[in-house]
Amino acid sequence: VRDALKANGRKKVIVAGLWTEVCNTTFALCAMLEGDYEIYMVGDASGGTSKEAHDYAMQRMVQAGVVPVTWQQVLLEWQRDWKNRDTYDAVMKVAKEHSGAYGMGVDYAYTMVHKAAQRTATPHESIAPVPAR
Repeated sequence: VRDALKANGRKKVIVAGLWTEVCNTTFALCAMLEGDYEIYMVGDASGGTSKEAHDYAMQRMVQAGVVPVTWQQVLLEWQRDWKNRDTYDAVMKVAKEHSGAYGMGVDYAYTMVHKAAQRTATPHESIAPVPAR
């Protein structure tokens, strides 16, 4: 990993995985100390041997300067600009399927703003939009 990071020259690293209190913490702290990297730990895409182990490891990393983020933050920050049509549809699909209330809001916007058919619980079915009165 060190060689790959050094070869690409980037200093911002996004980390997620198992086990938060072992692999993630060790990598993050060493990368910051030895390589002057800016580490973003995806807390909700990582897991520990217990909730407490995960939570305390996240706290320890934050104390050391690691930036905690969620998978959704990473997704939406990578999108950056909603005018970027190359990735817009794919990002919205992920958001609608996996983002809970935010995904519901995206669905609502699609039906109201874009006049798209409303999604249902089964992907192959859709409900036609109802025209405004």
